[in-house]
Amino acid sequence: MKYWWWKVLAIATFSYVLLAGLLTPLKSGIYSVDKTKGLLGSTLSLHVETYNTYMSSALQNVAFLKLSDNKVIRSTSINEINDYTAKINFELPSELSTGKNAERATLIINNEVDGSMILPNAILLKQDTTLIKQNGAKWTALDVASLFPNKGFRFPYRNKLHETIRNTFFHVAIWFAMFILLIIALVYSIRYLISKDLQFDYKAAAFTNISIYFGIIGLITGAIWAKFTWGAFWTADVKLNMAAISVLIYAAYWMLRSSIRDVDSKARIAASYNIFAFVVMIPLIFIIPRLTDSLHPGNGGNPALGGEDLDNSLRLIFYPSIIALTLIGLWIANLTYRLQIIHDKTLEE
Repeated sequence: MKYWWWKVLAIATFSYVLLAGLLTPLKSGIYSVDKTKGLLGSTLSLHVETYNTYMSSALQNVAFLKLSDNKVIRSTSINEINDYTAKINFELPSELSTGKNAERATLIINNEVDGSMILPNAILLKQDTTLIKQNGAKWTALDVASLFPNKGFRFPYRNKLHETIRNTFFHVAIWFAMFILLIIALVYSIRYLISKDLQFDYKAAAFTNISIYFGIIGLITGAIWAKFTWGAFWTADVKLNMAAISVLIYAAYWMLRSSIRDVDSKARIAASYNIFAFVVMIPLIFIIPRLTDSLHPGNGGNPALGGEDLDNSLRLIFYPSIIALTLIGLWIANLTYRLQIIHDKTLEE
């Protein structure tokens, strides 16, 4: 059993990732509002659609428009149409508390059932310089302690991602696992060039091959995610193109090994190419995309794996997913290596 514990761990961890990652509900969120602008000193009426909410079951729904200085205006009335839609009215003050003529306000809805729902930069509040209407509405400080907290273990609701946020456990995690496997393959390639032991070459080939498959799966899951969030399976985004080029460079490793018949020459050239491919991949994936704007998180000022993309609830699934996929990659690479050894022994006999 001691030689199988890590395989049992791989199966158990991946099962946990699948079950928890797919069955855990999202937090309540604001799906859309019918207006994006409001005139200061007037009444703003919003038709709001929410997600995974029970507004009509709540005893009291309250809503706020919050500015950058954390000052808010509370809604004058909320009429719940059903659990997922409501009409919200605000009496807007005549001036912004920040002293600006225009600013985007964040919409917050809160009740004891759903907790807090937030839509950042939902409404652009503007001042009519030709006619400033005075009313009794005033900006006040938000009393966070008076808000009902979100209950239960749930994943964050992101307005652009919605349910596709679960792809973090598969698309992102499989790229992490791929890099780990490529590092292992790099180490074995270097060890072969030092020792000329063919076992190291076989291991390097096994880990490289599995890494390529992982990269292909990463590209496919990324394309599916892009379709739901960007509207297209593929764009001219530099991060996507550099990732595809990196996978193609490693895919050439297959052709290189199959084109050379001499065992020692194949091992030597393949090991050298493996080192070259890893060195080239670093600037393609981690440097070039950061030099320009990119839709992809982690580049061009677009944050990745931060508070906007990965909170503590996601980390409880994301990190085990990396471990599980890495162990599965190790398992498959080990089987591939053993098959190569069996093949060699068969030829010798």
